[in-house]
Amino acid sequence: MARFTLGSLAGNAALIGALLLGGCGLMPDEIDETAGWNAQKLYSEAKASMGEGGYDRAVKLFEKLEARYPYGRYAQQAQLESAYAYYKQGEAAMALAAADRFIKLHPNHPNVDYAYYLKGLVNFNEDLGLFAGLSNQDLSERDPKGAREAFESFRELITRFPESRYAEDSRKRMQYLVNSLAAHEVHVARYYYRRGAYVAAVNRAKSALTSFPQAPANEEALFLLVRSYDALGMTELRDDSDRVMRKNFPNSVYFSGGPADTRPWWQLW
Repeated sequence: MARFTLGSLAGNAALIGALLLGGCGLMPDEIDETAGWNAQKLYSEAKASMGEGGYDRAVKLFEKLEARYPYGRYAQQAQLESAYAYYKQGEAAMALAAADRFIKLHPNHPNVDYAYYLKGLVNFNEDLGLFAGLSNQDLSERDPKGAREAFESFRELITRFPESRYAEDSRKRMQYLVNSLAAHEVHVARYYYRRGAYVAAVNRAKSALTSFPQAPANEEALFLLVRSYDALGMTELRDDSDRVMRKNFPNSVYFSGGPADTRPWWQLW
C-alpha cells in the first residue's frame, strides 16, 4: 500500500502545476496571418485596409512592417502612412508624433512636405467636441494654440517647399487661420467690454489691429476701441479711433447698431 507524505504531495502538486503551465505555453494564442509576408505584401495589405476605412488594422500592419523590415522605402512610407491613419482615426497626438518622427528621421525625403502638411491638417481640423458643435462654436472662439501650431506647420511647408502640391491649399488655410486668430482677439476684447473691463478690451482690440492688420475682424476691433475709450472717458483717443474707423469702414454696420445676432434660439450663452 502506497504511503504519501506531505512532502510528496506538495512535490506532485508542483509538478502537475508546471506541466499545466507548460501545456498552456505550447498552445498558440493566436495565428499570425502575416507570418512570412514580405515588406511589399505588408504594405499593400495595409494600404488596402486604409482604402476600406480599416485604419486600426492598417496601423498594426505598418508597425509590423517597420519592425520586420526597418530599412528601405516601404518602412519609410509606412511611417508616413501611419501618421495619416492616426489622423483619420482621430488620434491627433499620435498623428503629430508620427509626422514629427518622419520629419526628424527623413528630412530630405521626397514626401516630407506632406508630413508638414499633415501636421497642419491635424491641428486645423482638431475635433471641437460635442458641446462646441451644439453651441455653433467656430475657430475664433477656441483656444488659439492649435490654430497657431497649424499656421506654423503650413508656413514652414510653403517656405521650404514653395512648389509643393500642398502649397496652394496651405496658403488658403493660412489666410483663414489669420482671420480666425484676429477674430479670436476680437472675441476676447468683446468679452472684456461686455463685463466692463475696458482697459483689457482696449489691449485685445489693439492686439488684433497690430498683429493682423488686414483681417476682416478689425472692423469690430476699431468699434470696440471707440466704445471702450468712450467708457473710460478718453475722448481724444476715442475720436482718433472713430476717425480711423469711418475712413476705413465708412458703411460699417456698427454705426447702425451692429450686425444681427444669428445664433440659434437654443444657444443661451
